[in-house]
Amino acid sequence: MTESTGNPAPPHERGVFCNRTLNLRSIGAIGYDMDYTLIHYDIEAWERRAYEHLRQKLADAGWPVAGLAFDKDLSIRGLVIDTELGNVVKANRFGYVKRAFHGTTPLDFERQRSTYARAVVDLAEPRWVFLNTLFSLSEACMYAQLVELLDRRLLPEVLGYADLYRRVKSALDATHMEGQLKAEIIANPDAFVHADPELPLALLDQRAAGKKLMVVTNSEWGYTSAMMSWAFDRYLPAGMTWRGLFDVVIVGARKPEFFSHSAPLFEVVSDDGLLRPTVHGLEPGKAYMGGHAVLVERLLGLSGDEILYVGDHIYTDVHVSKSIRRWRTALILRELEDEMRATAAARVDDQRISALMADKERLEQQHCAARLAIARLRGAHGPKPDVGEADLALRLASLRAEIAAKDELIAPLARAQSERMSPRWGLMLWAGNDKSHLARQVERHADIYTSRVSNFLYATPYAYFRSPRGSLPHDVAPQREDGG
Repeated sequence: MTESTGNPAPPHERGVFCNRTLNLRSIGAIGYDMDYTLIHYDIEAWERRAYEHLRQKLADAGWPVAGLAFDKDLSIRGLVIDTELGNVVKANRFGYVKRAFHGTTPLDFERQRSTYARAVVDLAEPRWVFLNTLFSLSEACMYAQLVELLDRRLLPEVLGYADLYRRVKSALDATHMEGQLKAEIIANPDAFVHADPELPLALLDQRAAGKKLMVVTNSEWGYTSAMMSWAFDRYLPAGMTWRGLFDVVIVGARKPEFFSHSAPLFEVVSDDGLLRPTVHGLEPGKAYMGGHAVLVERLLGLSGDEILYVGDHIYTDVHVSKSIRRWRTALILRELEDEMRATAAARVDDQRISALMADKERLEQQHCAARLAIARLRGAHGPKPDVGEADLALRLASLRAEIAAKDELIAPLARAQSERMSPRWGLMLWAGNDKSHLARQVERHADIYTSRVSNFLYATPYAYFRSPRGSLPHDVAPQREDGG
């Protein structure tokens, strides 16, 4: 379907979804993170290469990692590392663990229940490490594999699972900082980055609507300039480069501290990244390194809910900018498209499970009523049943058999449902029938969320995003057995 304006209606998975009502017309400026926001990497290609650099760094330190290989199925965004026990877990919105692996081996039901029956995932505790960005996938894969080496006493210098995580994280951070990985990407971006021809038009529309645009990224100038040129320049009007889209560009921003602490500000005065200290604040059209959010607000003449910040990291980009600066927030979840398509494709199975569960619940209620009738007969209290205990016992046995038969039908469907998207972890935003811990974070901190920045092209810069009415369990109207 194409509207009279010529703007095609996007598929549902490319929509912009709203947790808290947001009127884009009231937004004066939009800030963007770069990595996995304006620049979307081929997840497997990037993370595999990051893993290989990490493995080499560990091998250089004498670790026995030569036989390890990246496994994209070991992790998804939104999992939590339990650094006390060496487990990777998936929790629901209340913090209760619904699935867990020790190393690369799943914990069976009894072991998982005994391990986490009294534990609640609380991200404020140092024990738990939230994997809330796609950059975490190589980290989680390596950690899970090294847990098994640690259990076999092949890492004698490592003092437990928490120390193991610190070492893995430190080595991975060094891999990113040293620049070799990014140099490979600059040399061959087609192998690592997905081009999005719609993205520049979306930002051109925002500028035409009077929005001031900015880039605030932790990446350094050389990498930012190369990636943004590759992603934008070929799709922009003749004579325009990516720099012309943005009122200010800030690299090396040190988020999340950028939103809360002052830092020296340096102007980028040449294409090769030459820096010059400045004490005069930000000026339009220039690029800088460092600084802090207050300088941005002064330049723009805007603050608080007049500014929307868009990023892929729930804590660094979304939570901190909202809680400290009170900016409005948008979260980029690229996996959302695949997740929504997988859910739509399984809708028939979902409907069948729902129908079977409704039948099972009806049988269970009848089973409970029969048990209660027997208890009342034996206790000589309450209304007397119409039939005797022998007939009630037969009824109980028949109901148990019917319930077991329903379970036999439900089990394979439920198993397939739980393995959508990831055979180990299932859907990113669900943990069984409940929202995942990641979904809870998205609800709490992101005013809106979407799969890619170019989805704003279809929403237009004038959109009024309205959050849907919330619901509670008692809001669901019961269905009569006659279908009414």
